[in-house]
Amino acid sequence: MIAERQEELAALYAFDLLEGEELAAFEAALPRDPELRRLVDSLRATASTLAYALPVAPAPSPALRARILNSAVPRPRADRGVVIPFALPSWLGWAAAACFFFAAIFFAGKSFNVRGELQSVLEAERVARLEAGTLKNLLEAERILSRAQIDRIASTERLAADLRAQADIDRLKISALTSLADNSPQARAVAVWNPESQQGVLIVSKLPPLDRDKDYQLWVIDPQYPIPVDGGVFTVDPATGEARVKFKPTQNVALAQTFAVSLERKGGVPKAEGPMMLISN
Repeated sequence: MIAERQEELAALYAFDLLEGEELAAFEAALPRDPELRRLVDSLRATASTLAYALPVAPAPSPALRARILNSAVPRPRADRGVVIPFALPSWLGWAAAACFFFAAIFFAGKSFNVRGELQSVLEAERVARLEAGTLKNLLEAERILSRAQIDRIASTERLAADLRAQADIDRLKISALTSLADNSPQARAVAVWNPESQQGVLIVSKLPPLDRDKDYQLWVIDPQYPIPVDGGVFTVDPATGEARVKFKPTQNVALAQTFAVSLERKGGVPKAEGPMMLISN
């Protein structure tokens, strides 16, 4: 029995359509297979019968043949002209490069100006933040010198607690004293004054230690008196320069406008003679 693939090859071989390796392989197998050979002979006979059965197309007329041959001859085109190549001028490339160069300079300048404006805005914002921080620090310092310091005095000093018990804290005068001496720029003091009881508390820090023949003396400046009112003498801790002193002026004070501390001889003086060490604003 002939395989289906062999039948396909036999049909192609009968019509002379096999080529290459397939043709060589089929012709090599054809002598060894009588049945395959009979199939090829049968297909060739069928192909011959079909060829003779088809009608033969009539030959074209001489006029038609001449016209076909004339149409196949190439003719020159009447509209074909001479092509002139277009050459770019040599300066065009340099002009384009110059345009790109100046455009780059222009945009670089614009970018630099924008960066400068942005830097100015950022600097202004930084200054504003610093000013806001400074104001906040000042307010915080003022709060500490008023409420926090009074609370600290009241909690650590029995005398200040007595003042709080005798009068409302909002009616107390609180003054911060700063240094006037070159040898103790860090010296500070807080004076708490009760105008109703005519007494107060002075807390000082970082004052220089005293010699044996010296005292610090507190003064209360009231506009009704020509000279400051004596508030008493005190000493400080030699190691820390601190002191907490209850004071009562020698005269009635109607308006404690300013507090001051001077360096005087031992026991104090009726009128300030020595250098001023601390004074309030």
